[in-house]
Amino acid sequence: MKKVIGKLKALRPTRRKIIQLYTALLFNANFKGFYTGRIYKGNTKKICMPGINCYSCPGAVTACPLGSLQGSFSVNRSTLFYVGGILLLYCFIFGRMICGWFCPFGFIQELLYKIKTPKIKKSPITRIFAFFKYFVLVFFVFVIPIMYAFRNTPFPAFCKYICPAGTLEGGVALLSHKNNSRFFEMLGPLFTWKFLLLISIIVASIFIFRIFCRFICPLGALYGLFNKFSVFGVKVDNDKCTYCNRCVNHCKLDIKHVGDTECISCGDCVDICPTKAISWKGTKAFRPMPEDSEKNKKARFISRAVATFLALAVLIGAVIYFWNDDSNATSEPQTQTQTEQNESTDSEYSVNLKIVTAAGITDDTVNPLHTGKITIVNFWGTWCTPCVKELPYFDQIASDYADTVSVIAIHTNMVSDTAPKHIEDNYPDSNIIFAIDLDKEGYYSKLGGLGGYPYTVIFDENGHIVKSFVEALEYKDLQEAIETELSK
Repeated sequence: MKKVIGKLKALRPTRRKIIQLYTALLFNANFKGFYTGRIYKGNTKKICMPGINCYSCPGAVTACPLGSLQGSFSVNRSTLFYVGGILLLYCFIFGRMICGWFCPFGFIQELLYKIKTPKIKKSPITRIFAFFKYFVLVFFVFVIPIMYAFRNTPFPAFCKYICPAGTLEGGVALLSHKNNSRFFEMLGPLFTWKFLLLISIIVASIFIFRIFCRFICPLGALYGLFNKFSVFGVKVDNDKCTYCNRCVNHCKLDIKHVGDTECISCGDCVDICPTKAISWKGTKAFRPMPEDSEKNKKARFISRAVATFLALAVLIGAVIYFWNDDSNATSEPQTQTQTEQNESTDSEYSVNLKIVTAAGITDDTVNPLHTGKITIVNFWGTWCTPCVKELPYFDQIASDYADTVSVIAIHTNMVSDTAPKHIEDNYPDSNIIFAIDLDKEGYYSKLGGLGGYPYTVIFDENGHIVKSFVEALEYKDLQEAIETELSK
């Protein structure tokens, strides 16, 4: 019986595991997104969460700090200062403690490591590999995005080429929903590479403790640089320390001493230090309360009960709020057939969109249903590399079929202030009518958009949808669709 009780106690989650789980649920409180297969694009997406959690995850209600930072280089100074300021705030308050307590992807890796298998322990070789994440930080988070920023094109290189959290939480989560089956048409070699990388990291996480955090994660590299200065974390009292190295040997990470750049402040070393030289800094909240009296035990029970009640109330309130939030971009997925779309009323797809020129957003408007021609509506963004690459084909179509076809390129409301500069540099005399979807992707969703860019819809002369593409196009694709419509 005692053995059974001992095993049950061993299975009981630690305080850190409970906080990790709670954080993952709170920052992914848009449960409706998993039900509808759509991502949330409300006001809370302007806030960066501390750890890595992909913006495109159906449940995510905040933005990823890494993705926001890379994108901010190409937007404006105010956005850069805002995102940079939030990151610095996290750095100075928590340091790399965020990795150990608040990062959902770190939590996933720790759960995988609990699978019973032989483990690969740390060694001088793993300590060398730990430096690779600083290369990723410098090159993929700063150098490449800043280079593209000079071309006025947001380019989140880490998110695009590496981030396994984005592949799992965004790519796989969206593709697994039946309403997003059309996204498979957009997959190519890049997704194959990222998917293989994700599988490799998942498998390796079973054998190597937090492999992504230790060797690849640029956010952890950035936070680690501030461990020495952070308000919260662990500290060592050198007067009590006997330099037995028990803490270093016990730690699964590649630390040289407690609290260095590799330390995630998990707190395991606090419990095993024989001289109690290691403690929490910044607050008494993490320190165990004395158990020498019934009064202290009662106070501890009451404080835990109150904290648990408040935490659950916040989580439940968040889930209810995001499920019912009207600004949520997870309005019920459109399941109209092509016939039903063609029989739709004029007002259903009719909207006056504000025209964008090199000078900015104007008061002039365009209505895709009232051009009197076959109308191609393309949803794009300067931050979307496939969108930027296919736009010349739309420009050529607008020129070659100027008498029979209107091309309207609608920029998403995300980083919309980059559109005028892009138009000025690349399409100053184009026949394309550039517009903007200012109503939180309202027109995009109305035409059946499910979150993927680029997205193209073709109307006939009567304003009925005849073709839609959830993929990047080439000139021949557009030409074939137009010639088919003209031959009717």
